[in-house]
Amino acid sequence: MNLEITKATFGVRIPVTKPIPEFLLEITEEGIRKLVSNHYDKLKVSDISQLFPLDAKDFEEAKQHSSDFFIQICGGRPYFNENRGAPQMVGRHAPFRITMDARQTWLELYKPLILDLEKEGITSTSLQSFWNYLDVFSSWMVNTPS
Repeated sequence: MNLEITKATFGVRIPVTKPIPEFLLEITEEGIRKLVSNHYDKLKVSDISQLFPLDAKDFEEAKQHSSDFFIQICGGRPYFNENRGAPQMVGRHAPFRITMDARQTWLELYKPLILDLEKEGITSTSLQSFWNYLDVFSSWMVNTPS
């Protein structure tokens, strides 16, 4: 599996490919929620923690919204649309100063979690498709030059 972080160019949005349907079948909705929760717990104590809610209730809601988004993107029920409307993630992230360094941290914190999923039996093909999505999607969120 290749968990390389692609060098992105500020302001350029390369096409993104959604994870393969097998990813959701293998990990399940519950698994995505656990993955996102674990990722957010790492983000909370990272050098980009200021990008996430400080209030415990708001932080848990952010986990829920992110999980809903990823479940929907991976071919599951459109929870995000049902609860928040169309994702429009670039616009939703606009109020936050997201740099290439923040993107790097965000992705680096996913790596060990993805490797743990491989140990739990999620296929490398499915995990690679999810990683490839994260890699490109994250570059779209960068909105502040480093």
